[in-house]
Amino acid sequence: MTIQSSESFRLAKRTLKVAIIHDWLVTIAGAEKVLAAILEIYPAADLYSIVDFLSEDQRRQIGGKVATTSFIQKLPKAKSMYRNYLPLMPLAVEQFDLSTYDLVISSSHAVAKGVITGPDQLHICYCHSPIRYAWDLQAQYLKESRLDRGLKSWIARILLQKIRNWDFRTSNGVDHFISNSDYIARRIWKVYRRNATTIHPNVSVNDFSLTNTKDEFYLTASRMVPYKKMDLIVQAFSLMPDKKLIVIGDGPQMDVVRQSATQNITIMGYQPFSVLRDHMQRAKAFVFAAEEDFGIIPVEAQACGTPVIAFAKGGALETVIEGKTGIFFEEQTKESIQEAVIRFEQNFTLNTVLIRNHAENFSSSIFREKFEKFVVDCIAKKLNYSSDEIKGIEI
Repeated sequence: MTIQSSESFRLAKRTLKVAIIHDWLVTIAGAEKVLAAILEIYPAADLYSIVDFLSEDQRRQIGGKVATTSFIQKLPKAKSMYRNYLPLMPLAVEQFDLSTYDLVISSSHAVAKGVITGPDQLHICYCHSPIRYAWDLQAQYLKESRLDRGLKSWIARILLQKIRNWDFRTSNGVDHFISNSDYIARRIWKVYRRNATTIHPNVSVNDFSLTNTKDEFYLTASRMVPYKKMDLIVQAFSLMPDKKLIVIGDGPQMDVVRQSATQNITIMGYQPFSVLRDHMQRAKAFVFAAEEDFGIIPVEAQACGTPVIAFAKGGALETVIEGKTGIFFEEQTKESIQEAVIRFEQNFTLNTVLIRNHAENFSSSIFREKFEKFVVDCIAKKLNYSSDEIKGIEI
């Protein structure tokens, strides 16, 4: 589309120049899958990140893009201890020179949204969450890091307080916020006093196939870190010896999880995607006890036609429909999980097609459609054009 000239946005008869900023690139998880989807929409965009240590196989998942990195990339042990440089990250992200770009998209759960942009640039932030460990989850973070007492605790608290001040200030540099769930939209309002439009993350539902016949086992799968509550699920099933549980995943809490396992529980550890998918398709139900910002894996389970037994908080409330695609439990306790499993077996009527159809509402194609429309509407607002006039602009 040929657009009219606009001095304020520097778009006269040329294409939009786009920069995408991600916090750090060290693995491919939920946030990186969203980044990959955004890069598919804007393949000509330049990518920036605090550090980039992806392997070649991982890099292929983001279209082979190599990020322009900050000075932290070259600091000692940055590959394994990049999180220890968090106090330097606000400074690092502010050093990126983005002055030549028209559109800046930050994919942020930490510092990416803090990039500096000018009044004639459009900055859209896809916010996975405000910095969790600096805001409402500070106490949990300090406790899990064993920084809840002593001199190191006070140093950490002072640093986190400075990061909070920076995080709030830099929220003013964002023109439009996108949240990955209504739950995160509420957190964005609480922390920044900014409204956000929810566009749920892209889930590769087509990587999973509907399986109508279910086996007699329950499944849980995740990285074994404290907030995932994998140990709690195992403890609950240890009290139900007649019900089989399969656990897939690895992590720092593996020993704790193993210690709670009884004969009816199989701990498989880390498994390749093909094995996880096979179990997810055949499971009687998927058990999910974390309070997640969104939570991709419950949607993946539903893409298999597998119902979900989930903790009734966070993103799961937006992805699981009580009584139709799964059921909820109200507390993160083994007793609450037990009660939910019993209620599931007594009252839940399985409709695999309905569950699969619900999962398709979170597909990659729907994400792309909503994200593209949001960006076009924001550009139209910036230029004072209608969405129809701006539609088709080359980005």
